[in-house]
Amino acid sequence: MEQSTWVKDVTDRDFQREVIEKSRTVPVVVDLWAPWCGPCKQLGPLLERLAAEGGGKWILAKVNVDESPQVARALGVQSIPLVVAFKGGDIVTEFVGAQPEQVVRQFVERLVPDEAKRLVGEALQLAQRGDAAGAETRFREALERFPDSAPAAVGLAGLLATAGRSDDAMAVLDASTATGPAAAEIEQARAALRLRAGVTGDEASLRARIEADAKDLQARVDLGRLLSASGRYEEALATLLEAVRLDRNFAEAAARKAMLDVFALLGRQDPLVDRFQRELSRLLFS
Repeated sequence: MEQSTWVKDVTDRDFQREVIEKSRTVPVVVDLWAPWCGPCKQLGPLLERLAAEGGGKWILAKVNVDESPQVARALGVQSIPLVVAFKGGDIVTEFVGAQPEQVVRQFVERLVPDEAKRLVGEALQLAQRGDAAGAETRFREALERFPDSAPAAVGLAGLLATAGRSDDAMAVLDASTATGPAAAEIEQARAALRLRAGVTGDEASLRARIEADAKDLQARVDLGRLLSASGRYEEALATLLEAVRLDRNFAEAAARKAMLDVFALLGRQDPLVDRFQRELSRLLFS
């Protein structure tokens, strides 16, 4: 019985057609399992989810070894779960036992030619040569074919933002269907775009405004965003924290929101995030 477009139950009767023959046009991953197998119940749903994320780049064939003894014998099954990958009608790789998600992801990613990566690489080369229009076309081609490609979405958003098309850049990021770690990459790009948006003036003029009026909160927020855009994150966070201290509600909590965007850019493991999160919490909840 067909479970979904990319996940199929396969038996002795249709293994030749659904696995061997089909693998000549698309990689097929065979999940050999049984209802009584505990680790199979952990691995099976993960494989099904990855197949759905793959969107047809590879097919998952689920074989219940109790109901398909011929397939089990042919593949030499001694322990399950056993996962066997076919390409071009032949076995290319396999693994035994329930594995961590990252290991399983890498297993299936090695089976699929990374066409999205090729298109993104070509787009970046065009951008480096100054052909912004050509780069945009190639990025959009990559996203049309692979809407879950974070590198394509981030690359196109960066190209558009550089051209002053910030709203278009954010729309590209908002339309991304990236999941898992790639979704975090999209959120980082959103944060970077928000930090760059709406900043007026250069560093010298913003510092002069603050020197003239220590309560010029807009200047402090803009300076913090400007510093973050140049990678001076500690200075940026200190500047924004002072703006929060002066008025946490200024411009709909603009300083606090900017700090959260810097946190997203740096990632949770960065020592600056831990330090300034604690200082921000003390200000907000003391």
